[in-house]
Amino acid sequence: MELTHDFRQRTALLLGDERMARLQNARVAVFGLGGVGGACAEALCRAGVGRLTLVDNDTVSLSNINRQIVALHSTVGQPKTAALRARLLDINPACDIEEKNLFFDQSTADSIDFSAFDYMIDAIDTVSAKLLLVERARAAGTPILCCMGTGNKLHPEMLEITDISKTSVCPLARSMRKKLRDAGITEGITVVYSHEEPQRFIEGSVPGSLVFVPACAGMMMAAHIVQKIIAGQD
Repeated sequence: MELTHDFRQRTALLLGDERMARLQNARVAVFGLGGVGGACAEALCRAGVGRLTLVDNDTVSLSNINRQIVALHSTVGQPKTAALRARLLDINPACDIEEKNLFFDQSTADSIDFSAFDYMIDAIDTVSAKLLLVERARAAGTPILCCMGTGNKLHPEMLEITDISKTSVCPLARSMRKKLRDAGITEGITVVYSHEEPQRFIEGSVPGSLVFVPACAGMMMAAHIVQKIIAGQD
């Protein structure tokens, strides 16, 4: 690899040419571009992953600015897929980035070729959509890494990566375990989750949030995927 004037120079010094080539040739899909997914996608891009598919149907809002990397006053109102694609191309203009501005559910699942990806990131919130994503990934033989709840949490150091069968405390993980068990899936799903008890000081209709936990979860997911890619593992 030619290191002169390449933003990946420091990364290549750590990984070497062969492993950098694996990252360049990998395709990763990120479903959900909020606080977790946005941070994960940017970390993958900065690490040198050459092909990314971004899936989300939301637009950037003012309430996103406290925690989402794609959210700036200048991007409010823009589709998250478009805003993040522009940001990532500013990091690596050579990155092959596909936008899928859609809400993932039964009506849109067939528009995605799950076998085209080396890895998939689940950073969406809806339990039914997460379950469908896991089922489609397993059917395609594509490894998937899922994020559990990061709202109402203050301590990123309490995040960990484990099999979903070993999770505790997290309400979203509990719900997912039940849905997966009902679908005949009891283990073999790797997740990022926090064993911190949810905190809440003011009641509201949506979870409270702060940048540290979702961003760290996204970074952990990116690190996990990059390590798998450079090792040539599923």
